[in-house]
Amino acid sequence: MPIVKVCFTPALYHLYASSETITVVVDILRATSAICTAFEHGVEQVIPVAEVEDTYYYKADENCILAAERGGRVVEGFQFGNSPRDYMGPHVKGKTLVITTTNGTQAIEAAAQSDVVLIGSFLNISALAEALGRLQMDTMILCAGWKNRFNLEDTLFAGALTARLLEQGFSYAVDSDAAIASVTLFKASEGRFYEFLEGSSHRNRLASLNLEEDVRFCLTPDYTRCIPYMDGHIIRDGNKTRGIEHIVKEKISMAVLKDSDR
Repeated sequence: MPIVKVCFTPALYHLYASSETITVVVDILRATSAICTAFEHGVEQVIPVAEVEDTYYYKADENCILAAERGGRVVEGFQFGNSPRDYMGPHVKGKTLVITTTNGTQAIEAAAQSDVVLIGSFLNISALAEALGRLQMDTMILCAGWKNRFNLEDTLFAGALTARLLEQGFSYAVDSDAAIASVTLFKASEGRFYEFLEGSSHRNRLASLNLEEDVRFCLTPDYTRCIPYMDGHIIRDGNKTRGIEHIVKEKISMAVLKDSDR
């Protein structure tokens, strides 16, 4: 029986990661939500980078959209940050999005040791849960948190996804209190995510920046069916290539072959 685990922050990842073949990275407010939105509106690929300076390597490429966010704000000198609304519209179609954020891209980098890294959000939760249900592989949900600290919104999503894998006939199990706690928080929200997060630090932080509309949007289930995945250092949409299940199984097979060669 496959196991689903939850890790509350990237700083704790090394304590949880063991034989997981799939890691789902989530930064609800707002990086992974922005990535899913960008794919829904036709972005060709996404390149996550750790530092603002890393985006400069792509500055001369007219097909690249450069985006940088720190502390909830667009970095000076950039037109785009990590608001999903930045990536709604025809201006992104066929483009490469190069993005760095306070938390999300750091979590993606932390998960690089996993055989498979998927990108999760409420926006693609059903497509993601259904794919994981068919794959039947041990899965880690890695919450980006806030500067390596626990946050409520990512944990709420982790609980929502875990609950689906446990309760909708997907035959998953849990073996950690973190997963149990995240499901408990999700069930306590009774589906009223926005109200449940009323006192949360990041919702209040974004409210102070007049970004409440972003918060509401990022808590919207099933805006897209895209399932972004890491292909080397590039994020692609599995639905636009060979299908996410085929891609995951191929990556696992390649990882097994590498291990056998050691």
